[in-house]
Amino acid sequence: MRAVRQDTFGDADVLYIGEASTPTIGSHDLLVRVHATALNRADLLQRRGFYPPPPGESEILGLEMAGEVVEVGADVEGFTLGSRVAALLPGGGYAEYVKIPAGMAMPLPDSMSYEQGAAIPEAFLTAYLNLFWLGKVRKENTVLVHAGASGVGTSALQLIREVGAIALVTAGSAEKISVCKKLGAVAGWNYKEGPFLPFVQKETDGRGVDIILDFIGANYFAENIQSLAVDGRLIVIGTMGGTQVQQLDLGYLLQRRLQIIGTALRSRSVSEKIRLTREFYQFARDGLNEGRIAPLVDTVFDWTEVAKAHTYMESNQNMGKIVLRVSG
Repeated sequence: MRAVRQDTFGDADVLYIGEASTPTIGSHDLLVRVHATALNRADLLQRRGFYPPPPGESEILGLEMAGEVVEVGADVEGFTLGSRVAALLPGGGYAEYVKIPAGMAMPLPDSMSYEQGAAIPEAFLTAYLNLFWLGKVRKENTVLVHAGASGVGTSALQLIREVGAIALVTAGSAEKISVCKKLGAVAGWNYKEGPFLPFVQKETDGRGVDIILDFIGANYFAENIQSLAVDGRLIVIGTMGGTQVQQLDLGYLLQRRLQIIGTALRSRSVSEKIRLTREFYQFARDGLNEGRIAPLVDTVFDWTEVAKAHTYMESNQNMGKIVLRVSG
């Protein structure tokens, strides 16, 4: 099969279309012909040598895909040849074929394109994991979503809206904030205009937010802590703004009964990912089928333009997901 390969770590121009071995499936697996895959920040890190795949998994980039089942394991039920599915992957999505445990396959609504389907798994499962498993989100909560116009951000906003909670966002432009409001955010703050803490205090009448989804890390840490309500949860999803925090007032942490939670999806076990996939799909199935829940796709590139797609993601211009169509 063909796949996106690289012979060395580096900038986007190290990526090219080459040859790789077609995966061999087991009795509980599906072999899927990939029609589309989507970009994630982890792909950029892995391309540079900073985020290796879990042991034993494919070194090919790509953490999600949508496609057509072309081979079904002997012990698999519920899927047949031709079934349209989307799935989270530990790697290997930038390829013509991929092997997945059948338990991680989500049926793709007939109304949804493969390009849309490829934009669902990583973003929505990450959002669900952090909001529901870790954040324990409830209807009465207020949630601050940083990078609100990102793939995970736009997915989280829809899940927050679905559960009936209140969402606030930060983003880098008025246009991005406008998109976030259309997805359910009640208010947004352009981080280029200064600190977000006064915005949070104003929008919550000084109470603070119950949950923060943070992709930035160290640069936002102090303001995040001050933005939390009593019993608030700070969920650290990424560290785009650094990893080292200089000071932490443990007394304030104890006084406010705050929780700081680190999270990662890729390193979780297959059984956890299957359970997460099933829980999310049960929660979102009706919304997906009715179009009420849908990925926000920014741009679709042919996979022969994979270097261009990576460069575009690194420019931080996208609103929603960047997708690769696996052609030919």
